[in-house]
Amino acid sequence: MKNEMAVQFASISENESFARVTVAAFVSQVDPTMDELTEIKTVVSEAVTNCIIHGYNNEAHHQVYITCALIDGEVELTIKDEGIGISDVDEARQPLYTSKPELERSGMGFTIIENFMDTVEVISIPDKGTTVHMTKQLTKSKTVCS
Repeated sequence: MKNEMAVQFASISENESFARVTVAAFVSQVDPTMDELTEIKTVVSEAVTNCIIHGYNNEAHHQVYITCALIDGEVELTIKDEGIGISDVDEARQPLYTSKPELERSGMGFTIIENFMDTVEVISIPDKGTTVHMTKQLTKSKTVCS
C-alpha cells in the first residue's frame, strides 16, 4: 500500500521546524523506531536548510517543496527548491564542503543525509534548482505487551 503527502512553504528558516514536524507526523503512522524518526527529522532539517540558505540565499519569497511516500515499510522523501542550483554536485557532497564559508556552515549536510538514508540522489541544474530524493527502509518496531 502507498500513502503519500506533499507540502510547500515559504523559504524562511522558521519553517525548517515545521517541515521536520510535518514529515515526522506523517512517518509516525508506520511506527518507526525512535532512532529512525530522529534520523528522518535530521535529514529534513539538513535538506530544507540547504534549500533556504544555499538554494535561495536566504530570500524569503521562494518556496520549498516536500513530498513523502510510505510504501511497504519504506520512506521515500523528496525535498526540492527552484533556486540557484549546484554547479558541482560531487564537490558539494564532499564532507566539510560549503558554498557559504562566511556563514560558518559546517559543510556536513549531505554527509549527514547520506549516513541516515539508504539512498540519496541529488539532481541539480544551475539557475533551475536542486532536488534531493532519498529512501529509507524502516525496521519493524516491536511493541512489548506485559
